[in-house]
Amino acid sequence: MREKIPQNSRRNFLMKIATGSAVTVTASVAAPGIALAAEKPKHYGMLIDTRRCIGCHACSVSCKTENEVPLGETRSWVEYIEKGRFPNVHRSFLPRLCNQCEKPACVKVCPTGATYKRKEDGVVVIDNDVCIGCKYCLQACPYGMRFLNPITGAADKCDFCLHRIDNGLVPACVNTCQGRARIFGDLNDPESEISKVLANNATTVLRPEMGTFPNVFYIDADHTDERDAARTGEYVRVETHRRQLKRV
Repeated sequence: MREKIPQNSRRNFLMKIATGSAVTVTASVAAPGIALAAEKPKHYGMLIDTRRCIGCHACSVSCKTENEVPLGETRSWVEYIEKGRFPNVHRSFLPRLCNQCEKPACVKVCPTGATYKRKEDGVVVIDNDVCIGCKYCLQACPYGMRFLNPITGAADKCDFCLHRIDNGLVPACVNTCQGRARIFGDLNDPESEISKVLANNATTVLRPEMGTFPNVFYIDADHTDERDAARTGEYVRVETHRRQLKRV
């Protein structure tokens, strides 16, 4: 007859310790993963491959239509850059939109808090009900991306088409780009298309010396300015196709 082991035996005691340790180890392994996910909200950005841009302005047109941008104003546009020495002159294209900066100058100067950076995805937005149209943000933006909407009386700019991205869609300009030059996605997700392309390509941003850390990146972009012509001796012409003819 097998001897019955008492409930408080050494073997039971050791088995309880082992079982408890396994549960503790499992919990300790799972907990950091949960905490890590909570610490990294979405961080939206855009990558523009200028090698694929054909200057068709489909992005600009879709942006105006999708967001009902007033005539004479632009949230998104494409610059034409011509430069060189005759007969070796060439043209390139530089799409422009709000850079959704990591340290936006527009947020700092807003006296009412109407302009702010969303915690859930990093998009810089404007609350029309709070904006007083003081134009401080227009002056502070080093990229000339903002304008005063004559209909709402509030500051206006690209917001990555909030009504689309909040419903799981990409911005209208990305959806319309014929050359597939634009990639939109979560910069905090290493498996997203934009993260993978950024990891494998050299990129630039507009005016990095301003210290705003833009979240719109460019591949093979020509940032030549007309003011560079005096230094290089080349012919340089930048055409913006917007009311503000000169690049900011």
